[in-house]
Amino acid sequence: MLKNPSTKYSAFPPVHLPDRTWPNQTITHPPIWMSTDLRDGNQALFEPMNADKKLRMFKMLCEIGLKEIEVAFPSASQTEFDFVRKLIEEGHIPDDVTIEGLTQAREPLIRRTIESLAGARRAIVHVYNATSEQFREVVFGFTREEVKAMAVNAVQLIKELTAQHPETEWVLQYSPETFSDSDLDFVLEVCDAVTETWGATPEDKVILNLPASVEVSTPNVYADKVEWMHRNLARRDSVILSLHPHNDRGTAVAAAELGIMAGADRIEGCLFGNGERTGNVDLVTLAMNLYTQGIWPGLDFSDINTIARTAEHCTQLPVHPRHPWVGDLVYTAFSGSHQDAIKKGFAKQKPGAKWNVPYMPMDPADVGRSYDSVIRVNSQSGKGGIAYLLEAEYGMVMPRRLQVEFSGEVQRVTDAEGREMNAEAIWNLFNQTYIDTADPVRYVEHHLYESGKAQGVRITVEHDGDTHVISGEGNGPIDAAVHALKTLGITVDVRSYEERSMPSVGEGSHAQACAFIEVTAPGVAGERYGVGIDPNIVTASIKALISGANRIQSHAVQAKAA
Repeated sequence: MLKNPSTKYSAFPPVHLPDRTWPNQTITHPPIWMSTDLRDGNQALFEPMNADKKLRMFKMLCEIGLKEIEVAFPSASQTEFDFVRKLIEEGHIPDDVTIEGLTQAREPLIRRTIESLAGARRAIVHVYNATSEQFREVVFGFTREEVKAMAVNAVQLIKELTAQHPETEWVLQYSPETFSDSDLDFVLEVCDAVTETWGATPEDKVILNLPASVEVSTPNVYADKVEWMHRNLARRDSVILSLHPHNDRGTAVAAAELGIMAGADRIEGCLFGNGERTGNVDLVTLAMNLYTQGIWPGLDFSDINTIARTAEHCTQLPVHPRHPWVGDLVYTAFSGSHQDAIKKGFAKQKPGAKWNVPYMPMDPADVGRSYDSVIRVNSQSGKGGIAYLLEAEYGMVMPRRLQVEFSGEVQRVTDAEGREMNAEAIWNLFNQTYIDTADPVRYVEHHLYESGKAQGVRITVEHDGDTHVISGEGNGPIDAAVHALKTLGITVDVRSYEERSMPSVGEGSHAQACAFIEVTAPGVAGERYGVGIDPNIVTASIKALISGANRIQSHAVQAKAA
């Protein structure tokens, strides 16, 4: 049982701002977005991203439309330094994207950071030091004067060093770390000293970033602090006021939105909110919140599945199935009354009209989701646990998204026949759908071979009644098989791959490998799974790929006919 908290904790004091204006404001345009997925987000991972994953994430952030990206803490390690140089020297940075590097207010680290960023078209040097009483007394043992001097000296050094690299357009960003529990008058004093030292002008603005390094109060208190700073800063027309909310109280999104209403110009965060402790503010949620209020956020999340799967691959962190706007289940209703209302909403929704579907604040198609996911899982309410029965009776452990997809097949049968399906009937339907199908391409056999540094595969298939031997090369058997299918005019992209061991598939069977491959195809909305079962995992994988290719083609034909 929790103890009485009053002896150990106390509420954070409010800001005296009786004439606050932010409650009467409305957000009318998006903030400047800055992604810290490659820095703050990366530091919070069990296993930090390697250079290949960081580059893949960087390219995706650029494709989404982010124009400012904090790419590293260059002085932290040689790996971080080298990644920044790789971006610059290999020409990976689009002309309209500005990279940012973080450094503590310490001379050797500042020098190393500027050395890493030199040569970029435009770069932000992000320097910080802690300003709260807690850090001054507990961590550093500094006076206010010493903390202020640390910030001013750091800015003066940055100004001198960047002047030596005129080929780069330099921008200064300063963060009073622990702003959320600092004395406002002192933060203001330090920030004003920073902008004065830099010589900030409307043409050469300084980014002043106000981080909730730890979220210690309700969002309205954070908004009060932001508005107080917004009102009192010297040279406000020469400042870009930025926010970096963390999520310790679970209210970072609300704090960011209220902070924008309070005068902030810019938001720092990570796509899906990963970061130290409970994470940074979630940029996807913030942007989609604006989108559903009729405001174009300036970021493109029209293929949210690809973005989510890429982020999961790079960070090794799952996107929660109930994550706002993105989760695999957020457009799926389990409640019968919800489904009924949604179906009626879809029936009345007119093309081009304002969106007006109950329980659905956004059209799933806007983020690349198909409508069938809305009804297929919900249709199984009261009709048995499909995933549980297949696992308990047949050892088939399906990926979550395959559970959603296959439940739609079960729904069609139960709706057509008006009956419940037992485990045997569900297993037979699973085999008819994914394994023992009458699809145009059928696997016969395959042979692997080496081709230099590439993996090659020759696959014998039956295609529309004829036998073909197709070949392909790639970075592994699956990639090679993808290229082999192209010789039949079949183009697919592998979205995800998983494998399982099946202890049994029916009575008397031995352990087998089961492969699940989720594929997409150019010009076809949504994804489809393929499944392959075989004692050999490579064989199971190729079977799964062919199964997925057949199903996505069939889906395309059905969609065109409809």
